[in-house]
Amino acid sequence: MKKVLICSLAMSMLAGACAQGPQRAPDERSTQATWAELRGLEFPDNYPTDEAAQRLYDETLFHRATQVVLWSLPATTLWAMKKGSEAQFGEGSNVFPIWKDRLSAETLVSTPNSDVIYGMGYLDLQKDGPTVIEVPPKLQGMLDDFWHRPLTDVGFVGPDEGEGGKYLILPPDHEGEVPEGYYTFTSPTYNVFVFWRAFIEDRDTTKPVALMERTRIYPLAQADNPPEMVFPNGSGQPADMLYPMDYSYFEGLADFVQNEYVGPEDWSMRGMMASLGIVKGQPFEPDDRMKEILAAGAEVGMKMAQALRFGEKLPNTHYYDDRQWHNVLNVLDVEFKQDSYLDIDARVGMFKIAYSISPAMVLNMVGKGSKYPFAYRDADGDFLSGANSYRLHMPPDVPAANFWSVTLYDAENASGLQNGQPFPSIGSLSDLQYNDDGSVDLYFGPELPEGAPESNYLRTVPGRGWFTLLRLYSPTEAFFDQTWRPSDFEKIG
Repeated sequence: MKKVLICSLAMSMLAGACAQGPQRAPDERSTQATWAELRGLEFPDNYPTDEAAQRLYDETLFHRATQVVLWSLPATTLWAMKKGSEAQFGEGSNVFPIWKDRLSAETLVSTPNSDVIYGMGYLDLQKDGPTVIEVPPKLQGMLDDFWHRPLTDVGFVGPDEGEGGKYLILPPDHEGEVPEGYYTFTSPTYNVFVFWRAFIEDRDTTKPVALMERTRIYPLAQADNPPEMVFPNGSGQPADMLYPMDYSYFEGLADFVQNEYVGPEDWSMRGMMASLGIVKGQPFEPDDRMKEILAAGAEVGMKMAQALRFGEKLPNTHYYDDRQWHNVLNVLDVEFKQDSYLDIDARVGMFKIAYSISPAMVLNMVGKGSKYPFAYRDADGDFLSGANSYRLHMPPDVPAANFWSVTLYDAENASGLQNGQPFPSIGSLSDLQYNDDGSVDLYFGPELPEGAPESNYLRTVPGRGWFTLLRLYSPTEAFFDQTWRPSDFEKIG
C-alpha cells in the first residue's frame, strides 16, 4: 500500500512527518519561520486557495490529534490496563489478578510499587449492571471511574473505616430503587477500576494475599448465586498493560469510546474526536491520509506530554527549594479542578507516568497515607542516565512510620526498569548496610561502584534514562516540616 505523505507544517516542525530529509530539533527561528509561513498563506479576496485550505485543514486535524491524546490519557491508561489484564489473565469482574510474589518488571504497567502486594480488577457495569464488591476487614484500596475520577477510598480511610462491608456500584444510567445495606456509589463511567494494596508482614506475602482473596465481586442480579472468584498470580507474568504511543493509541481510544457512557462534560472533546473519525456507534475506519495524521499526532502528542512532565513546564512542583525532588501530584483536588477550570497540564503530568488516584493521596496526614517524592534529574540538573553512577544519601530517621522505598522506572514508558535484578526497588524492607549515624547511602549505576555494598545497590541500564519515586508510607512530621530531606542523586566515579 502506498504511503500517503501529509506535509503539515506543524507535523514537519514537531515530528518530522514530511521527513524527506533528516530530522532536527526545532529551534526558536525554525518555529517562528513555520508560524510565519502559516500566517502568510494566501487568501485571495479573503478566500483560501485550494492548497492553503488543504494545508490548514491537515494542520487542524494534526493539532486536534495531539490535543485528543493529551486529553484522553487518564482514560486510555486504564483502558490499556484492562485490555492487557484480560489478555493475560482472563475477562470478567470475578477475575481479580493478585501479584502474590510482588510485582516485578516483567509486568509492564506504569510506576508500580514492588514493595506491597497489588490486586487489580475491572468492573463492566454496562454488561453486568449494578455490581457488589464485598470487602474484607483491614483491606486498603480505592475505586476509580475510567477517567480516573475517584469514587471512594476503601478500608481505613473509606466509609467502612477498616471494618469491611459491601459496596454497591451503580452504572451512570441506573434507574430504579437502590437497595439498602450497602455503601453505594454511582460511577460516571461503565468501567470501574478496583485497586487493592496490602503491606507485606515480616517479608511474608501469605497474609496479605489471603486477605485479598477474601474479596468477592459479582453482579447484584446474581447475589444469590455469584460466580466463583478467580485470583490469578500476576507475579512474573508478561502482561502488557501500557498504553501505546503510536497510531494504535487511537485504535484503543476508539474502542474505549464505543464501550463507554457519553458523559455531558465530554461533548466538546468528542467533537474533536469526531473530526478524526472516532464517533460512538460508528466504525473507526480512517483512510491512509488520516492514518498518517493520527500516527504523527500520537507520537507528537506523547512527546508533548513527556515535555510537560520532564521539561520543567509544570509550575510549583518542587518539594524543596534546593533539591531536585518534585511532587508528582501537585494539586489539592484529585479531579484536577481549580477555581474556574480543569488543570489539564497537571492531569497530563500525572497520567503520563502513573495511574490510580484517591483523595487520600493529596491529603497531608501525619502518620497516615503515603507520599511520593519524584526525581528525574541529578544534583547538577542533568537527567538521570543509565550510563552514569550515582549516590543517594538518606539521612537518619527516614520519616516513614510504616516503610520507605526507592523504585527505578524506565523514562520511556514509566514501567519498572528492567535491570536484570529481581525487583527495581530498594528500601527499608531490604537488607541494607547503614552508616554509624543511622543514615544510609544508596547506589545506582550500570555496575556496582567501587566500595559500595551490593546490598545498597540497584543496577541501571546504559542507553535508558530513568526516574524514581521515593515512597514514604505513613509519613511523619519530619517530612511535612522538611526537617528531614533526602539528598539529590550525586554523580560518582
